[in-house]
This record gives sequence, structure tokens and C-alpha cells, in this order.
Amino acid sequence: MMSDVIPVVTVDGPGGSGKGTITQMLARRLGWHLLDSGALYRLTALAASRQGVALNDEQGLVAVARSLDVAFRPTPAGEPVRVILAGEDVTAEIRTEQCGDGASQVAVIQSVRDALLQRQRDFRQAPGLVADGRDMGTVVFPDAPVKVFLTASAEERAQRRHLQLKESGVDVNIAHLLDEIRARDERDINREAAPLKPADDAQVIDSTGLSIEEVLSKVMALVSQA
Repeated sequence: MMSDVIPVVTVDGPGGSGKGTITQMLARRLGWHLLDSGALYRLTALAASRQGVALNDEQGLVAVARSLDVAFRPTPAGEPVRVILAGEDVTAEIRTEQCGDGASQVAVIQSVRDALLQRQRDFRQAPGLVADGRDMGTVVFPDAPVKVFLTASAEERAQRRHLQLKESGVDVNIAHLLDEIRARDERDINREAAPLKPADDAQVIDSTGLSIEEVLSKVMALVSQA
């Protein structure tokens, strides 16, 4: 089957909007493959740190991105997809705020994005793909028949992140989290390389005050219509 006729659902949006949870549930519901594109940038930042490559070393970062040994392993419903880097499970490590901030710094570099672009497109395999990211609908899969831009207020996203960290035994100041989220949003929205924005044909869903089930129902309705 030609890759351009394999269906793709893209779910873009800022961190903490619920993209990860929704895309995992949607992929399971449809029986499709899942691409967590943000994990690739987090992995690039993590691998660079481990290899002693500075986050402003463009050539070094490109080399790291091109050589990533990464795999996503499916898990039972309700559990996060396991992310494997060079044979090591780094699922928890790449979800730290430090790694997320590093990913946001790496993602502004166009040559790094170019190095990861084809790797992302290679996830498009039958019977279909659910792609989670910030430029899935605008750059990586512009021909996707269903495009969603999932957002929420910065305050709600900070509350969600605070709860996640608290459940993991990490005590973080919520005001500090809110400042980090706003700074990351500012960087992602204003970067020259694939800035964070809805595709022209994307359906925008504000998840503020909505349950995961309510958001999933809205997305499933769009898939059914398509």
C-alpha cells in the first residue's frame, strides 16, 4: 500500500493539552500505529546530554538526531507507551521538565527538524497512524484527512502537570510550572522553524474543563465523519 493513501489523524497542540493521552486512546480504539513526535525531540535532547553535546551545537545535535536508536513499545490500556533508547527504557526520564525544556530548545533548530522529518513520516504504516506533536498537521503530514489542534489554558495545563508529578512522587511548585509552560509556549509559537499553530484545515478543540472521555468523543466524531 502506498504511504500517501494510508490514513493519518494528526493531533497537535501545546504541552499539557492532553495530546498524549488522547492519541494513545485513539490509536488503541482504531487499532492504528502511534507516533509520539515530541518523544523524538526529547530523546534527541537526552541523547545529546548523555553524549556531551551542547544544546546549541547544531552539527552535533543533527548527528545525534540522525543516529537515534529508538523504539516505541505498546502497553496495556491506561499505561504510557514505553520509549526505548539504545535498548534502555527511558519513558520516565524523557517526561521530566528538564528534558521537556531541552526538547523545546532543540526543536527550534531547522536542521534538527529536517533530520527527524523522514523518521517521523516512516511511522505511516497500514492500517493507519495517529500522530501526536506540534507540527504534524502543518509540516509532517499536511495531507492528513483528520487534523486536530488540542489546546487548554496554561493554568489548567499547569494543574494537570502538577498532578502528574505529584502522583509520581515529585513535589514541584505550581507557580514555577506555570512559568515554564508559558515560556515554552512563547518559544514554540514564535520559533521560525515550524511554529506551533493550527493547520488551516484543523479542528480546534479546547480541553479546558473537559474530561478525557469528552475530548476523545469529539475526536472520534471527526474520524467517523472523515
